[in-house]
Amino acid sequence: MNRITLALSCFVLFVSTSLSAQVVNVYSARHYDTDDQIYRKFEKKTGVKVKLIEGSSGAILERLKREGKRSPADVFITVDAGRLYQAESAGIFQGVKSDILSRLVPANLRHPEGKWFGLTKRARIILRSRERVKEGEITSYEDLVKPRWKGKVLIRSSSNIYNQSLVGSMIAAHGEEGAEKWCRGLVANLARVPQGGDRDQIKAVAAGEGDVAVANSYYFARMLNGTDEEKAAAAKVAVVFPNQGGRGTHVNLSGIGVCANSPNKANAIAFIEYLMGSDAQEVFAAGNNEYPVVRGAGTVPALESFGTFKEDKVNAAVFGRNNPAAIRIMDRAGWR
Repeated sequence: MNRITLALSCFVLFVSTSLSAQVVNVYSARHYDTDDQIYRKFEKKTGVKVKLIEGSSGAILERLKREGKRSPADVFITVDAGRLYQAESAGIFQGVKSDILSRLVPANLRHPEGKWFGLTKRARIILRSRERVKEGEITSYEDLVKPRWKGKVLIRSSSNIYNQSLVGSMIAAHGEEGAEKWCRGLVANLARVPQGGDRDQIKAVAAGEGDVAVANSYYFARMLNGTDEEKAAAAKVAVVFPNQGGRGTHVNLSGIGVCANSPNKANAIAFIEYLMGSDAQEVFAAGNNEYPVVRGAGTVPALESFGTFKEDKVNAAVFGRNNPAAIRIMDRAGWR
């Protein structure tokens, strides 16, 4: 290779590296306008261009698998510890070390090896009828299987990842045998065959089809600011944070990790660190009426009205890993 060719090759390599260094490729299963606002602010602050690809968690995960080592993805954002586990199992993430992330993200909301970090969190709460259920009459997930609630419990299907993670947390608390016993008791107490989403369970309580429902906190927060029909239904139920006298309420998350074949790893880490800033956390969480993971960041008024609560500190990676066992248990219990 002559000097001119060598110099040209070095120049091309330098330009390619420089251009690459100004990009972070984000694959995201979140779809909120507020997220775009944060990305634009990151670009303005750092000069790093955010290239965004959006889709469902399943579709993006399959795309990442197909792309393999050729994937340009730097970070993957998805919802629920179960899906984070699926991505982890597929080799999508790599472990990273960051003093900033270790300091800001609570230990139970990040992977022990730094393969992913929680971005926002939501509580899996119980909603009780204000008319038919007195305050303090139901206080835990375990209460849902008591004879008192036979024919009165509303919850969505076992195919729902949020319920799978809840059962994964029950496995962590009671072992597989105890979790299966709980699932069987829950099925025996159902007011109807599981149907619809979380808001449908809340509406069914308001309509008198059951007395208690299980739902994510952000769905109820949305209803409080929703249509007149949703507001009317929400006014008929009250929030119960389960297990406050014990391990605490089950908390799940949306999370982000650096992809195994990230071509812009430094930018990817800087991007995640930026999302943990108080301002970014508040906007990011508000986009879906979720709680920020970083202590001290503000929450939306609807969530503040629920009050504070004690959360289960089991690491989200644990009930994520329990997902396959949870699905088997739910199936054996007849939870459809």
